[in-house]
Amino acid sequence: MPILIKTPEEIEKMRLACRLGAEVLDYIAPCVKIGVSTRELDRLCLDYMQNVQGTVSACLNYAPPGHTPYPAAICTSVNHQICHGIPNDRPLKGGDIMNLDVTVITKDGFHGDTSRMFLLGAPSIQAKRLCAITFECMWLGIRAVRPGGRLGDIGAVIQKHAEKNGFSVVREFCGHGVGRSFHEEPQVLHYGKAGAGPELKPGMIFTIEPMINAGKAAIRQMPDGWSVTTRDRSLSAQWEHTVLVTETGVEVLTLSAGCPPAPDGMGA
Repeated sequence: MPILIKTPEEIEKMRLACRLGAEVLDYIAPCVKIGVSTRELDRLCLDYMQNVQGTVSACLNYAPPGHTPYPAAICTSVNHQICHGIPNDRPLKGGDIMNLDVTVITKDGFHGDTSRMFLLGAPSIQAKRLCAITFECMWLGIRAVRPGGRLGDIGAVIQKHAEKNGFSVVREFCGHGVGRSFHEEPQVLHYGKAGAGPELKPGMIFTIEPMINAGKAAIRQMPDGWSVTTRDRSLSAQWEHTVLVTETGVEVLTLSAGCPPAPDGMGA
């Protein structure tokens, strides 16, 4: 499938979709606290999407070939879960780290996809460092986006930073194009070689969402068919923004008032 170049009209609709996706995270952030269950967070997010925004959750009942429908409105991946963690009744506890991933669909049919890490109580030094380095990885990847660059530039800088800091990059899951469809071309690998891959052109929109493990990169698919964990039970972290390649560089579409600011010197 070709990499879609969005029209100016489509870009405006994606700006709205991405803003709404980020607003869900802004809304739910104060609710992420010790003692709350991820199922309750899911309930609150779905209610906000449906009854405040008028959006639809892209995750709820999402069923690619070979998968049973995903049963929740958000993904909540806690501690050693890498991605696609299904909300449940277990209360979050002090020291947990969690990725909360949300994708909304607007009335126009455009998708806004973003995720953030949340740290509860006083996580370990390693957990804090993993979340911080993963955040830096995402922003280094964003900073590598420019017209005339190559897709491999993004993965190369992420891999270098993660491995330099003693962490590993998950290979089986990656960023992706996004627009009218939840997942479009290109696949945005978080590892690779600079200068490789398709040329980046103005109008491309895709996610950058590195999944970084404190231990080895190997994964384990859980029996529920969705949740993915680290094989060695080490911690995992992920941050995600959706970006637009512009004529002069990059625009981060999922920024919002509640987003943590880019690390010093890493702003797009």
